[in-house]
Amino acid sequence: MCSIIWSETFIKTNVYKTNQIEKEDKMIKHYLTVFLISMVPIAELRAAIPYSQAVGLPLIPSYIIAIIGNMIPVPFIYLFARKVLEIGNDMPGIIGKFCRWCTAKGEKGGEKLQATAGKGLFVALLLFVGIPLPGTGAWTGTLAASFLKMDFKSSAIAAMCGVLLAGVIMMTLSAGFFTLIR
Repeated sequence: MCSIIWSETFIKTNVYKTNQIEKEDKMIKHYLTVFLISMVPIAELRAAIPYSQAVGLPLIPSYIIAIIGNMIPVPFIYLFARKVLEIGNDMPGIIGKFCRWCTAKGEKGGEKLQATAGKGLFVALLLFVGIPLPGTGAWTGTLAASFLKMDFKSSAIAAMCGVLLAGVIMMTLSAGFFTLIR
């Protein structure tokens, strides 16, 4: 009798542990997905945070992971993207076409920022990155800053503040939306 009770307890404990491990594995996969989505141009954290809420992840850790993922590409974009695009502009076919499109987008974003900002370029870049509209974000804002020859430190700080702002906006909208539909 004692061994049967012990066996049942052992089985229940192991089933619980197995379920817990499966939940943690799934959660880690979802966090990794949030991180990777936030690194993708155009989607960035504007898509990563709603995804995190759709799969039921906690809001604050998702926000932090999305911020980190969104900011990792910024120095590379600033330092290398413009040079790569300038080289790619002369290539034939779809690669050249894509590079010319990206260059035009960066120049257009830079001109829009310059026209709007005047001397308040830092604040304009922050708002450009921070207001989650199509075509704005850390990728486009940092590319525009490099085309405007804004210094690296100012553009990185403005992009970071903008990403934080966009994250708060998306976090608020996502939490409200997913609360309503659940």
